[in-house]
Amino acid sequence: MSYQMNKIKILVIEDNWHMRALTKSLLSAFGIAHVDCVGDAEAGMEMFKKHRHDILLVDWLMEPINGIEFTREIRGDPESPNPYVPIILMTGYSEKSRVLEARDSGITEFLVKPFTSRSLFSRIEHIIEKPRQFVKSSDYFGPDRRRIKGDNFKGTERRRSMLAKNKHKRKRFSATPEKEQK
Repeated sequence: MSYQMNKIKILVIEDNWHMRALTKSLLSAFGIAHVDCVGDAEAGMEMFKKHRHDILLVDWLMEPINGIEFTREIRGDPESPNPYVPIILMTGYSEKSRVLEARDSGITEFLVKPFTSRSLFSRIEHIIEKPRQFVKSSDYFGPDRRRIKGDNFKGTERRRSMLAKNKHKRKRFSATPEKEQK
């Protein structure tokens, strides 16, 4: 599918100069004309407030505020210009515990370094083609953490509303055709 990448505004928040330059170069190669880069989360928040970017690419390990803390600030701060902005977290750590921690902080996509241009593009494409609904609860605000494919979700921890919905469907369609006609 063809996208108008030249209309997307992206902010890269990465403390490593070489990684910032490489990421900006890849984004430019995708046709993204407006890419801002900063070296820390505080500068990133200031830049985001000024330019209202469409997507944020954030490194996990930064000082004094890391990418997880920054994501929580974007999602939870009443002065955040857009708590719904898609955030791609870039990190060299891919252990399951880290992925879950990132997911629970409110990130939209997870990108493991070193990454390829294809993997970066696929994260952006996924954000464009399959935007996720946001969920707000007492301890979480961010994209829906469930990635359900179709209606055949077989997980053991379905929500009660999903179970009730399925139970209602079974009752509604369990009648035989003869009974439905009467």
